[in-house]
Amino acid sequence: MNSRIYLCIDLKSFYASVECAKLGLDPMTTNLVVADLERSEKTICLAITPAMKALGIKNRCRIFEIPKSVKYIAAPPRMQLYIDYAAEIYSIYLKYVSKEDIHVYSIDEVFMDVTDYLTLYQLTASELGQKIIDDIYHTLSIRATCGIGTNLYLAKVALDITAKHSPNFIGELTEKTYCESLWNHKPLTDFWRVGVGTASRLAGVGIFTMKDIANTDENLLYHLFGVDAELLIDHAYGREPVTIADIKSYKSQTNCLSSGQVLSRSYQFEEGILIVKEMMDLLCLDMVDKNLVTKSVTLHVGYDNRLNLPSAHGTATLNEETNADILIIPAITQLYRRIVNPAYAIRRVTITCNNVIPEEYHQYSLLVDAEELEKNRKVQKAVISIKNKFGKNAILKGMNLEEHGTTRERNHQIGGHKSGI
Repeated sequence: MNSRIYLCIDLKSFYASVECAKLGLDPMTTNLVVADLERSEKTICLAITPAMKALGIKNRCRIFEIPKSVKYIAAPPRMQLYIDYAAEIYSIYLKYVSKEDIHVYSIDEVFMDVTDYLTLYQLTASELGQKIIDDIYHTLSIRATCGIGTNLYLAKVALDITAKHSPNFIGELTEKTYCESLWNHKPLTDFWRVGVGTASRLAGVGIFTMKDIANTDENLLYHLFGVDAELLIDHAYGREPVTIADIKSYKSQTNCLSSGQVLSRSYQFEEGILIVKEMMDLLCLDMVDKNLVTKSVTLHVGYDNRLNLPSAHGTATLNEETNADILIIPAITQLYRRIVNPAYAIRRVTITCNNVIPEEYHQYSLLVDAEELEKNRKVQKAVISIKNKFGKNAILKGMNLEEHGTTRERNHQIGGHKSGI
């Protein structure tokens, strides 16, 4: 297989940098946090500027963890603004690389296969990376870092570890230089896909570096991690066979839709039923809008953390594939009453519509009233049409107006945070 060259570009402290850009401030010298102070001092900072990181403050800290002696600007989250900036930055990427050669890893990070562009531009990978991150800065005042590698893994590691210590914030690795420079690097959690749990299990058998992994009996690794050991072994040598082309061509055999929220306070049992109904109602509308149906829904409910109890978990199976709220909401309400302990307060709810399929394959069951379902479908379609035209809160159900409902507030959020619009 011909060697490829990948770039991995990350936008430094993205949310905080966007807020600084809007204020005309330099995130390298400005103390700014992105956090919703209306919640409480326990709220997590979505981002802090590099200037605050230089003071030893952790990126995902809580407000109360910031030393009182540190003066800073607090900017409330504006998720729609960050999405708009990310879209503009993506348009900058498209000036240099085709969308077929770009994989968006997250809102602030992308991979690019630039193999076939280096000859076209008569540039080295480092020069092309510099050109792109300079363009981003000159256009939007957002700083970026770049990792370069002969595979996706090496590009990511070059970004996460090597680029930080480079004067131009560009790092570059091959399998050879990876082994030469990073085999003894600690901690292992600095490496992509090595979490605290994995590192802890490795430490338990005396493995602390990538070199240790490479020199360990593979049978021991497979005993510890099963098939996941193959990934560890490949990464120990800096190997990664998956390409962006592979990612682009991948098609999942099954699909699902899910929704989750962390509640702003502890909800009692009956209050939780309202939350579940609201969330399921929105998922039903989402399925109708996307012409999808499901035959089962899974509910996961987490209790108040102070109780230290295992979460409640269960699945309700329906008589037929459907997206009708008049069938699914009663089913998940019954599931909630069955699996959740009414004696304990809840803080987290996640609902998943399993194995969704296109509605064209759906057939009405003899056990349901087809006429009633068709009437219900027309109502759902009308609701979607009104919401699309006039906004999500233009039409609401009675339950959404109850004191403990969260739908009206969540309709102004993106990813659980204020959209800023």
